[in-house]
Formats: sequence, C-alpha cells, structure tokens
Amino acid sequence: MSAAATTTGTTAYHSRPVSGWARNRRIVLPVVGALVALVFLAPYIVMLLNSLRPSSDVVQTPASLLPRHWQLSTYSDVLGDTRFLNWLKTSVLVACASTLIVVVVSIPAAYFTARFRFPGRTAFLLLVLVTQMFSPTSLVVGLYREFFSLNLVNTYLAIILTNAAFNLAFAVWILQGFFASIPKEVDEAANLDGCGRVATLLRIMLPLTLPGVVTAVVFTFIAAWNEYVVALTLMLDESKKPLTVGITSYVTGYEQHWDQLFAASVIAIVPVVVLFAAIEKHLVGGLTAGSVK
Repeated sequence: MSAAATTTGTTAYHSRPVSGWARNRRIVLPVVGALVALVFLAPYIVMLLNSLRPSSDVVQTPASLLPRHWQLSTYSDVLGDTRFLNWLKTSVLVACASTLIVVVVSIPAAYFTARFRFPGRTAFLLLVLVTQMFSPTSLVVGLYREFFSLNLVNTYLAIILTNAAFNLAFAVWILQGFFASIPKEVDEAANLDGCGRVATLLRIMLPLTLPGVVTAVVFTFIAAWNEYVVALTLMLDESKKPLTVGITSYVTGYEQHWDQLFAASVIAIVPVVVLFAAIEKHLVGGLTAGSVK
C-alpha cells in the first residue's frame, strides 16, 4: 500500500463524524454519577446537619435543611459522655475480637477444604452456605436460652461468639474459593523446599490470598460493628451495650436529645470509613479476583 493511500485512509478515519452520544456522554455520565452519589449521601448529610443544630430545632416545623442555630458543642458533649465511651469500647472490642476469631478459624478451614478431598466435603460446603440463609432475628430466642443456660447472658463473650459464628460461614466460603484458585503446584514446590503444611499456609498461601483475607476481614468487621438485634437481647447492662444499642438511649419517652443521637451516629461510622479507606485497594482486588484470566 502506498504512502498516499495510507495517508488518505488515516485522514478518512479521523474525519469520521462523531455521534451526539459520544460528544455528550463525557458530560452526561458524570452528572448522572453525581446524582446517584447524592442520593446515597443524602441521609448522611442530613444526619451531619442535624447533629449541628439544637435538639428542639430537629423536630421544629416547618423543617429546614440548614440549622437555624448552629450548635458546635454537641460532639464535645457526646465524646465527654461516659456512657458513650463505654459503648464505643464495647463495639471496638466485639468487632475486633469477632473478626480475629473468624480469621483464625476460617483460614485453615478454607485451606483444608480447598486442598483435600474428604467424604462429606460437598455437603460441608453446602451446609456452610445454608447457614447464611438464617437471620439472627429468627434465632435470637434460641440463642438467649442457650447462653442463659451457660450463664453467659450480659457478657462480651456471648456477643463475640455470636457475631463470629454468623460471619464464619461467609469467610470460609470466600476464602475456599481463593485457595482453590491457586495451583496445587505451588504447594508441591513449597513442600520440596522443606515447608510443611503450616509453613506453606502461612508463608506461601496467605500472601497470595491477601485480597480474600482483607475482604473477609472488612465484611466481618462491618457486620459485627452494625449488629443490633443480638446485642439488644443478650446485653442487659447499660455500660456494656455496643454503640448500635446504646445510642438509642439519647431518645426515650422521658428525654429527647436528637442532636446527641445524630452526633453519636456520625462518630459511629468513622471507624468503618477509616477501615474501608485504609484497605480499599485490597478490598477491590478481592472482590474482582478471578474475573479476568
């Protein structure tokens, strides 16, 4: 093909008319995305604004988006509340302990089910999946009776074990898929280098499945942090309640501190946002792993 023909073809290609959608999508798509984001962020914006106005202004009619009187002392009042600090301590303790138990138990369980074929393996995996279909609400009565017989009602251990149990199935299932996607030749090479099963799991497999571990950690922590029904049923002591249950004490039939309720709610979402932002890269990798070969 001659240089003139090539030049003519290139010119014709560049002179091809651009459709109206191709011209406008650079404007339309960001606008649509911003509107969708605003819909999801609207409740949080309202919650933040309500925390900055007096409690009487929250229920005043007609309602206004911006506070009529800005009140900036609400957050210092909440952070200085001994009850709130106890609730925050309980939530951190329960979420971290539950996540730790889930990680320690799910990693070897998922590795074993991914690498070994044993009688009942398929049934075990299906049973793990079926447990995700049960809501904690439907089991709360049985849980209360079980922990009452063990004298564990109103203890941190009861909530920690319950949260760990409800999130263990998800962690095992997702990690089993990660371990199964790694070729068995990796285990064989590690074995030839003198690594046993435990050393292979800790030194070789865990770094390769880090996105999956991070995904399990994030989902488990968020689920334990947001749990409400079981904590409401099992925790009777006011000072031992987690944030999800404790902050409802700001609004009762005898007192209504709406500003403090919203301020406590804003503070309660900060640890989850910080955790998500810190490991967001690994989380996205874990959710999209295996999508491209």
